[in-house]
Amino acid sequence: MHPVLFHIGSLLIPTYGAVTALGVLAALGLVQSTAHIAGVDAGKIWNLSILSLFAALVAARLLLVAANWSALRLDPAWLLALAMIHHPLLAAAGAAAGAVCALIYARWSRLPLRATADALAPAIMLGLAFEQLGALAAGAGFGRNAGPGLPWAVTYTNPLAMIWSGAPLGVPLHPVQVYAAMAFLTLSLLLLVWLPAERRKGDVAGMGLMGLGLAIYITELWRSPEGRGELLHGALTVTQIAAIVFVIAGALLLRESKNERHDGPADEPIPGPRNTAPQNSAHRGPA
Repeated sequence: MHPVLFHIGSLLIPTYGAVTALGVLAALGLVQSTAHIAGVDAGKIWNLSILSLFAALVAARLLLVAANWSALRLDPAWLLALAMIHHPLLAAAGAAAGAVCALIYARWSRLPLRATADALAPAIMLGLAFEQLGALAAGAGFGRNAGPGLPWAVTYTNPLAMIWSGAPLGVPLHPVQVYAAMAFLTLSLLLLVWLPAERRKGDVAGMGLMGLGLAIYITELWRSPEGRGELLHGALTVTQIAAIVFVIAGALLLRESKNERHDGPADEPIPGPRNTAPQNSAHRGPA
């Protein structure tokens, strides 16, 4: 594949970063439309998205610097090469930081949480689809050995794919990144179609979480477990455990939204006090 998109002199432009940036732009454009459909302030959703992206990038880079601090002290110039390294732990740290930042900003700006999550869900899935296509080009999150009989297998030959992402060279692999990208894109389209028709706030976000967990769990079956933390003698990976958590969280969100159908949606403002001033009536006493 092609870890490097093109060169500008001695500067390398990585394909992973370029394709992921394109996905971010597409997601930001989509969330402006879904915000209007979900009935939330598009400007605040834009601010939330930018702040969350920044928090995710900073958290991932800080973790990478902390993990390689001894090497960086000996050769500070290696900091430039760290930006090319891809690892599941970095993605998890970035996602966690972004989610916390989004929650804090939503609370601070008084955005309705369920409606905000509904607006974000299709855009996040679209961004993830692009990210997986970038990972395919870079060799990040590579698949298991496909053997010689798989006609759509991918084989990495560029040494940068091994240096940056650990992808084995000269071995036919399952293009699991394509499987995941197709699943995320399909999920994004389904959520986008469902969003205008939802009856309860939080349903789209709940189904998005469940779909995300299901897609991750299934595609992990074809993804190499290297660096993903095998559990139970290889029966599960840490990523699959996270996928199960996503499914459970989505189910709980759907259940909570369903229960609120009888009590009124939580995202609606609480009505003000009733006017209890006495009305004119025939029973008023004499002046």
